[in-house]
Amino acid sequence: MNAAPVFALPTVLLEPLVRATLTEDLGRAGDITSDAIIGAEVQSELFLVARETGVLAGIDLARLAFELMDAKVEFEPLMADGAALQKGSRIARIKGSARAILSAERTALNFLCHLSGIASATADIAQRIAPYGCKVTCTRKTTPMLRSVEKYAVRVGGGSNHRFGLDDAVLIKDNHIAIAGSLTVAVERARAAIGHMVKIEVEVDTLTQLDEALAIGVDVILLDNMDTDTLVEAVKRIDGRAVSEASGGITPDTAAAVAATGVDRIAIGWITHSTKILDIGLDAI
Repeated sequence: MNAAPVFALPTVLLEPLVRATLTEDLGRAGDITSDAIIGAEVQSELFLVARETGVLAGIDLARLAFELMDAKVEFEPLMADGAALQKGSRIARIKGSARAILSAERTALNFLCHLSGIASATADIAQRIAPYGCKVTCTRKTTPMLRSVEKYAVRVGGGSNHRFGLDDAVLIKDNHIAIAGSLTVAVERARAAIGHMVKIEVEVDTLTQLDEALAIGVDVILLDNMDTDTLVEAVKRIDGRAVSEASGGITPDTAAAVAATGVDRIAIGWITHSTKILDIGLDAI
């Protein structure tokens, strides 16, 4: 699916996130339901199962949820992140303490369903725009504290990542320009302050602003809320001198038309902040 390999996030980055989520769920007294109903000696074998089609993402977070509850729990992945899921696909087998498995279930599924939803939505957009040589990218519109894993899910789905934070790259937006006095002044100040490895992107709303950005020279130009005719003209003017990125209200139904204008990237915030989850359950089969 992906043109470039997607490397799994290291456990050292994932474990604090999963541990904090389990701690939130266990509260002050642990899982009082499972502890009361199920004996400590009871063992069980359950499966993570897809209940609809999509793309899998988040298997390592699910694994950690069960392993942190009980190191003796056996977690056998049957599919890897990036796999195409069908309704009924078995994703993983979990065997061990029934109490531990049920206590970790919601944390594991919350991560797995959310990230698989992001990967699935990204894959849908990526497939729609692939014929035009365009790629979908995410934004900083992410769930607080989940940015690294949400952006990972975008990569799993065949998309690319925009900056991870305010320190990755310079992105000069309309308020920066308004306060600085002009686009040119904003770019000049940024260029004087950053290191040679940092790229500069400028958001433009009009072709006049685009011409100003091209005159001073930037690495990436964000074409914000432009109709397709204006995007075609913008791409023509850019003529390969900068990476072109379209944004603003792009949906699965409009993505192909935007990509057909010739832009290099389509930036979509909703693929991380409001994508529907992919339904995955924990079942005894």
